Amino acid sequence: MAITTQERKEALADAAEQELKGLEARGVRMAGNAFSPVVLVKGELNDAERSGEPLLSGADGTALRAALGAIGWEPQDLCVLAAVAGSGDEAVAGGLMAGEPLPVDLFREALEALDPEAVILLDDAAADLLRETYADALAIVEDFDTAMLKPGLIAPVLGRRVLALDGFEAALSQPAEKQRMWAYLKQMPPLGAPY
Repeated sequence: MAITTQERKEALADAAEQELKGLEARGVRMAGNAFSPVVLVKGELNDAERSGEPLLSGADGTALRAALGAIGWEPQDLCVLAAVAGSGDEAVAGGLMAGEPLPVDLFREALEALDPEAVILLDDAAADLLRETYADALAIVEDFDTAMLKPGLIAPVLGRRVLALDGFEAALSQPAEKQRMWAYLKQMPPLGAPY
């Protein structure tokens, strides 16, 4: 008996769900739509996020959703990945403490599992981890500043567009910095957007 398209879709969704649950058990923190085309990476968690609140559940999440919505991303298009470990059972058993930077192999596995078309690094800790994780891919980028993930420049990394911001949450309290973040984000509309 042949497998139907619906059965194939369900099997793929089940496999992806099991992969993501395995990553979470190993200490990876994620929130939002795992099938979204854009992943926001946050390394500097605020007090609420450190105490277990969902990632980007505060003012930074509200501002990001509004900004990204204004350039064409849909609210369901967002997924956030922490660059630091959560408290998964296997993570604790493996010696990974909550709040530590994710090991590069685990971060790479998580980002590849999510497989977005665009990655936005919200702070320096996120940029540092991506820079270390994808050093081989960044080494072939011709422009040095782009290869070093200088804030505001879009780097091509294995077919993805990567944009580094240097402290989105901190910028919200300073009008000039908030405008700078907005200028950077406007460079990252969804692919194929007519504007």
